[in-house]
Amino acid sequence: MTFYDDVYPFYHMRRTSFIFSGHLLTVIVCFLVPAICLLLILPGIRGKSRLFWLVRIILSLFIGAIIVALNFTDNWAEAHVSTNATYKSFSNAVIHADVGLHVGLYGINITLKGNPVAQLNETIDYNEMFTWHQTMEEEYKAALEKGLPNPILYIAEKFTVNSPCGLIFRYRQSGRYASATLWTAFCCWTLANVLLSMPVILYASYMMLATATLIFISTAAFAAIKDGPHCVFSIGMASFEAEYSLSFWLALATGVLCTIIGVVVLMMNFLVPEKIKQAFSADMDTSENDMASSYGETYFNSAFLDHETVSPSPVTVEDV
Repeated sequence: MTFYDDVYPFYHMRRTSFIFSGHLLTVIVCFLVPAICLLLILPGIRGKSRLFWLVRIILSLFIGAIIVALNFTDNWAEAHVSTNATYKSFSNAVIHADVGLHVGLYGINITLKGNPVAQLNETIDYNEMFTWHQTMEEEYKAALEKGLPNPILYIAEKFTVNSPCGLIFRYRQSGRYASATLWTAFCCWTLANVLLSMPVILYASYMMLATATLIFISTAAFAAIKDGPHCVFSIGMASFEAEYSLSFWLALATGVLCTIIGVVVLMMNFLVPEKIKQAFSADMDTSENDMASSYGETYFNSAFLDHETVSPSPVTVEDV
C-alpha cells in the first residue's frame, strides 16, 4: 500500500491537547485547592473583614494562576481558515477542512479537522504540536516520515530554519523573553503577597507595580513579532495570518489589574496609613490599653511595665 494508488496506510496520530494540557491542568489544580480551602475557613472570619479577605485572596490567587498558566497556553496568537486543500502528497484527493494555527511561548499547535470529519474513508481530526525545545527540522522530518496531511506540513515548514519567512527566529526569541519576564513577574507577585502581611504596605504596592510592569514587558516582547516582515499562509484558495489571541489579551488585562491594585494600595498607604495597616492585619504596634480592652481585665507586674529589672542577691558561704 503506497500513496501512489490513492490508498493511505495506517499510522499513529500524535495527539496533543492545545488548550487543557497537562501542565495547564496542574496549574489550575494547584491554585484551585487553596481557593477551596479559603471557602471552607471563610465562615470562621467575623465581621466585615470576611468579605475583604475573600476578595483579597481570590484576586491574589487569580493573578498568580494567570501568570503561571500563561507560560503553558498555546493561544497567544491564532489563525483559522476553512478551505479546500489537497489531503496527502502524491494524490489529487481534495478535502474540505478547518485549519488552525495556535502559537504559544514554547511552540506551535496545528489543527486540521474535516468538515465533515469523515472524508475519504478516514476520520480527519488532527492535532499536532511542534515545540522550540528541539530543532524544528527534526520535528518536521518526523512529520514527513509519519505522512501527515499537506496543510499541517505546509504550516510547519514555515517555522523551519530554512524558511524564507524566518518565523522560527522571531517567535522563538519572543517566546523566550516573554516567558522569562512572566516567571520574574510571578516572583514579584509572591513577594508582594508576603509584604502585604507585614507592616511594609508601601513596598508591597511597589512589588505589585513591578509585577504589572513585567507583565507588560512580556506582552511587548511577544508583540515584537509584528516588527518583522509579514508571512501569509496560503492553503488552497484561502490565506490567513496569525493574530493576537486570548492569552495575549488576558496577560494585558492582568497587567492592568495589577496596576490598579498597586496604585490603590499606594494611595491608601499615604492617605490613610493606619486603616490600611489594620485592613491587611499589619498593625503590630498595639498598646497595653488596647490589649487590656481586648482581653478584659488583666494584671501586669509593675516591674515589667516600668522596665525595671530586679537583680538577685548574691549567695554567700555564710548564707548556706
